[in-house]
Amino acid sequence: MKTILVVNAKGGCGKTTLSTNLASYFATNEFNTVLVDFDPQQSALEWLKERNKDYYYEIQGLSPFQKRLRFAADVERVVLDAPARVEGKQLADLVRRADIILVPVLPSPIDMRAAATFIKELLLTGHAEEKKIAVVANRVRENTLIYQQLNKFLKRLKIPFLASIRDSQNYIHVAEAGLGIFDMPWYLVSHDIEQWKPLVRWINRNLDD
Repeated sequence: MKTILVVNAKGGCGKTTLSTNLASYFATNEFNTVLVDFDPQQSALEWLKERNKDYYYEIQGLSPFQKRLRFAADVERVVLDAPARVEGKQLADLVRRADIILVPVLPSPIDMRAAATFIKELLLTGHAEEKKIAVVANRVRENTLIYQQLNKFLKRLKIPFLASIRDSQNYIHVAEAGLGIFDMPWYLVSHDIEQWKPLVRWINRNLDD
């Protein structure tokens, strides 16, 4: 079993979008996949309720608020959708569980400053030095000045900057049906899939180590 944590203390940075689409990627590649929603709003599990199990690969959903987390022996991939404002003991517990940690960052001055502060805290958290950590630019519009600033900011960090995920209506449309872009016909989401390729290559390479 391999575990991927999607985390950033700043709310509204797209953690759930990244988590649900990552779960979609693993499921469509025929991994037995579990999505754990640590956010009190339970947005990831609400997304999962809309998923038609008769037509799409199954993803199991779990909530730590309902029962103690236990995974079946045949579970292969676990995606942890972290809550906003995570810190201290809770952050340390999530980091301890993870094999890979992804930090989504939005293209705004407020989000960049918040991300810099959070990443410093993350790197000082117990067990973090043992983990593979990377950042992902989320909801970007590449031909904008703020994206150029975000790009420069992320490249200055001491952890890998893997991918830029565009601000696309495709993510809104699939979310309404409990789907990810990997569940869709390729010709409808080909540009989005291309943007995910460096991210999933990095994840798979590090999970196979």
